[in-house]
Amino acid sequence: MKTAIITGGTSGIGLATAKIFLSNDFNCMLVGRNVDKFNKIKSELVGNFEFISVDVRKVEDCDKIILRTLELFGGVDVLINNAGIYHEGAITSVDEKTFDDIFSTNVKGTFFTTRAAVDELIKSRGAIVNVASDAGIKGNYFCAAYAASKGAIVAFTKSLALELASFPVRVNCVAPGDILTPLTLNQLKISGGTVEELAKFYPLGRIGTPAEVAEAIYFLSTASFITGAILSVDGGLTC
Repeated sequence: MKTAIITGGTSGIGLATAKIFLSNDFNCMLVGRNVDKFNKIKSELVGNFEFISVDVRKVEDCDKIILRTLELFGGVDVLINNAGIYHEGAITSVDEKTFDDIFSTNVKGTFFTTRAAVDELIKSRGAIVNVASDAGIKGNYFCAAYAASKGAIVAFTKSLALELASFPVRVNCVAPGDILTPLTLNQLKISGGTVEELAKFYPLGRIGTPAEVAEAIYFLSTASFITGAILSVDGGLTC
């Protein structure tokens, strides 16, 4: 039985990803900071799963994810780097703490969780799927720090895909547009916008769902001749 690790696995895209992997007979290690959040959603999950409460901003916690996964499941076949935070506002509104939180979660967490998992992924000839954003491809208004962090994930994906290709470990990335998640709904609440207004920017006439991004993540984790790809899951936004 194969094993997937999913950071940010207790809500939104991460939770939907856990569901699709569990439905395909994977063990799943869900990673998050909030035990209460996991307790609220665990009844939605069917299959063999565990949860670890860590902070991916800390290198030692990234290492703990892999060690605990090995204790429980014996190996790692797929790593999904999904944990991330969002900040919106002018560059003058971004103080050092906010900047550090964004980059520590979105970039440092991805980098060091991957570093901790690489040896096991080489053994399993596994796969990594990182979660970036349309903002990391084209930039978005009023979120320079977030866009920069997601642009770093795009570059990291391409570089690591080359580094690990000979083993072979495949490294790919999804770049979602706006997705109907708690993060997006909170963003709209702060800005005073609506889902309907947001949908008008999308050629397909709507924003995406977590399940649609999860399907793309699962596809990339199993597509044996794809590596270094940045797959836009954005309803045509970046066409």
